[in-house]
Formats: sequence, structure tokens, C-alpha cells
Amino acid sequence: MALEKLRSIWERTLTPIVESMSWMSPATITWLALPIGILGGLSVYLATDDSLGVTMLIGGGLLITLAMAFDGLDGPVARATGRVTRWGDYLDHTFDRLLDAVWIICISASMFVNDVVLGLSAAWFTLLGSYMGTQAQAVAGTRNYRGFSRADRTILSIVAIFLMGILLHFDNYSWGKYPGIFDHIEINPLSVVVFVSALGGIWTFLIRFIQASKQIKQIDADDPLPQPNSQKGESD
Repeated sequence: MALEKLRSIWERTLTPIVESMSWMSPATITWLALPIGILGGLSVYLATDDSLGVTMLIGGGLLITLAMAFDGLDGPVARATGRVTRWGDYLDHTFDRLLDAVWIICISASMFVNDVVLGLSAAWFTLLGSYMGTQAQAVAGTRNYRGFSRADRTILSIVAIFLMGILLHFDNYSWGKYPGIFDHIEINPLSVVVFVSALGGIWTFLIRFIQASKQIKQIDADDPLPQPNSQKGESD
């Protein structure tokens, strides 16, 4: 949520870049983000605990950053050039959800976390939180950005990946083991971001559900939906 508040400021700083990319189709920019983001996730997943792994982590972080840069440009380019479409918005949200899942699963499946089940759970909770935002928009007409937003989660993931690469370079990336049922997972920046994403997804789901429920109930009270049964009774 904190980074979402900076969206308008960020977009104003992009004006020169948006102008230089105005010749490109916004949909093309959206499509470019997908393979770049997937390659970034795979680079993190395949990273090893040696010098090559350092390169792959830093490279993966850079690729994910580049994917996020493209993701942040398609909308401004569309608005600046008068090419805003429903398909573009739909495509952007679809690829956002795909990359969200790919990144968290690749991080959790890497040798530095090595727990795919945890990653799938974190991805599920992450998508659930995102779903509540888009569903609120579909029903109430307004987007709900409260909670642990995609921008917050992605920036945290990128920072964790770069930090992991630095700590791996100095061979000091493990800070012990988690307690209880997670005692097989090492405490390090990548495992921390997986747990934060999972907990953030749960929190986001709850807070968005509660806020949307109040808003939708108010809309129902102010403008009730037509009731088929009552209409049939009136016609009879």
C-alpha cells in the first residue's frame, strides 16, 4: 500500500521515457514484460551457492526489475497516446498475476528455500489477495488497493534477491533455521520474502474483504438490484 501511494509521482517522472516509447503499442510493452519476468524467476530458481549463483541471482533481480519497468510503462504509454483499451487492462492484470505466482514459486523452489509447497501456498494467498481487489472493482466499480500491494511485494522480492546475491558472495547467507514445522528451511532474505508474501496475502485478503463488504452492502442499500421473483409477481 505504501508504494501504491507513490504511483502518480512515479508516473510523472516517467514522462520523458513515455514520450520516447510512444511509437510502441502498449500491448507490445505488456507482452515484453512476461518472458523477461519468467526468465528472471528461472534465473533465481536455478541459482547455485557459488560464484555462478551470485551472477544468476543478480541477473534474475535485474530481469525482474526490467519486467516491472515494462509493466509500469504500458499504462502511461496507453494514456499518453490515447490507446487505452479494455483488452490492454485485462492483459496487464492477467500477466501481473502470472508473474506474481512465477516469482514466488521460483524463489521458494530455489535451493535457498527448497520448499515448493510453501511457495505454492504463498502464491495462492498472494493471488487470493489480488483477487479481492479485482472482484471489488467488478462488483462495486472501484479498485481496492489496501493491504500488502503488488508493488510492495515485488520491490521487497527484488531487494531480497539482490541482498541474497551479495550475502552469497561473502558466503554469509544463512542465519539458522526456522522453528517448528519449518525447521528444514534456512533463514535468509529469500525465505523471509516467501513468508512475508504468504502472510501479506492473508492480511490483504481479509482487509480487502472487510472493506469491500461494507462498501457493497451500502451500494445494495442505496441501489438494490432488481428482483426477478418480485417482477414476475407484479406482472401477474
